[in-house]
Amino acid sequence: MARLTLESPADVRLLDKGLSAGEALAAFNATHDHAGGIASFLGKVRPGEDVKALELTHYEPLTLPGMEKLAGQALDRFALDGVLVWHRVGTMQPGEGIVLVAAAARHRRAAFDAVDYLMDHLKSAAWFWKRERRGDGANGAWHWIEPRGDDHAALARWK
Repeated sequence: MARLTLESPADVRLLDKGLSAGEALAAFNATHDHAGGIASFLGKVRPGEDVKALELTHYEPLTLPGMEKLAGQALDRFALDGVLVWHRVGTMQPGEGIVLVAAAARHRRAAFDAVDYLMDHLKSAAWFWKRERRGDGANGAWHWIEPRGDDHAALARWK
């Protein structure tokens, strides 16, 4: 039995610490126990490439309302039973979760497509600024991360 209570049909959250994917997905499954399929994606801070930390900042007046609108669009577009869209802000270490999205639907294809749609929008057309800290000590420096061409191409396919 999941201890976490979720909003239905859309649970959208900005988190400044911790992201327990297991707990969230257990609660999401319990909330949508009549769904035929649940798909999810967990994005994490990539280890390697000398990355020591990732920092995400956002524009607070638009971020949560924008995420809620995006969740509503996914619900309408893919005939879902529910969606979960959680995104971290602040400083994270390699291996930590950044974003968790999940979709519950009667059929698997709608759930898979909705997760893909949500991530393409969050990755490329969202309200977050990312920078990575690379290197140690005095040699360490922050570098801004821009969406890649592949990210923009992925977003364009939904228009």
